[in-house]
Amino acid sequence: MQHGQPVSEKESCPFCQAPHTYLYYNNGRQRTQLRCKICSSNFHTEKRFRTASKAKYFCPYCSGAMFRWKTRVDVTIYKCSNDNCPHRIRAIKKLNESENAVRRTKSSQFKLCYTYREYLFKPGQLTHSSPIKPKIDITKIHNSDNILGLILSFYVSFAVSARKTAFILRWVFNINVSYQTVLNYAEAASYHCHAFNMRFKGPVDDISAGDETYIRISGQDAFVFLFISSKNHKITAYHLAHSRKTLPAAIAMSEAIRTAGPEQKLTLITDANPSYSAGIMFLNSRRPEELPPIEHHQVIGLQNLDEESTTYRPFKQLIERLNRTFKFHVRPSHGFKSNNGAMSLIALFATHYNFLRPHMALGHRTPIEMPSLNAISTIQGKWSKILSLAS
Repeated sequence: MQHGQPVSEKESCPFCQAPHTYLYYNNGRQRTQLRCKICSSNFHTEKRFRTASKAKYFCPYCSGAMFRWKTRVDVTIYKCSNDNCPHRIRAIKKLNESENAVRRTKSSQFKLCYTYREYLFKPGQLTHSSPIKPKIDITKIHNSDNILGLILSFYVSFAVSARKTAFILRWVFNINVSYQTVLNYAEAASYHCHAFNMRFKGPVDDISAGDETYIRISGQDAFVFLFISSKNHKITAYHLAHSRKTLPAAIAMSEAIRTAGPEQKLTLITDANPSYSAGIMFLNSRRPEELPPIEHHQVIGLQNLDEESTTYRPFKQLIERLNRTFKFHVRPSHGFKSNNGAMSLIALFATHYNFLRPHMALGHRTPIEMPSLNAISTIQGKWSKILSLAS
């Protein structure tokens, strides 16, 4: 007994059949979970089924009413309590002999029952990150458009640090600018380039791949969520966050499919980070019923140990290659002092990758081709043209 309350004589251990005298309440004053002193198994005093009249959600596998399992700040989790649910039976069959032995004593170690997450995100939270509007007006700077284009060419396209960019301009082109001027110009240009990226992103492919990579901001880890289209290889989302939770993953995936057609059947490929599967569930819950749901496939680990990983491994390799290219461009910065400094370079990198960088897989074409840029031969001229179109 616990807190002076005896266990009912009707109760017995479902695992070893021990009588009620060997049972005690294991969750304090709630008195809903029992623990057996003989086999150390945990179980509930009664099955937590919900009647259809009181249920909010129903299990898609057994059509049973789901009960509210956990409540958090931004999510409410509902769980199917049917022991004969096909989803639960299939999950149990996948366990090996040693895992089954653990399940009999510690069933909470395995996620066997179907769960559904109801996210409580507010519309203001679902905003893609962007650079802050600059105090500098790039149309009124003291240097010419060609010099601004040269600065962005070295600092962004050629992945040269701000100090080396200022050094090259001074000793090669006899242009006297400081490294702080390079950073100021880059932040001012990134605000307009980000709007340019969003405006001219264009339609997306049916299949996109995504992943997150980390950078350092003020000595702390931050994460950049990147998504890339499978055929035209353009970056469709680049979201900066300080966690790998569901909200930033959902924001990145929402932006990645923003320009998709209304009847387009979309598939997103990611790794096994649970934030992506939870984000897909959230996006499908907000998607109109007449539209096809977003499909999600996970590529797990470095080896193809399952059929799903074997089929979609090429798409995962595509986003991993993008991560390496991104790291090459941000490594010279050796971290950032502010979120805006990091976001500025991320937005400029996306502009360079989508509109300026030729891809061998595309026949040395850019992912997003614009006739007004193809007519310009120099990269600094193309940067100047993009800024004129953006601002």
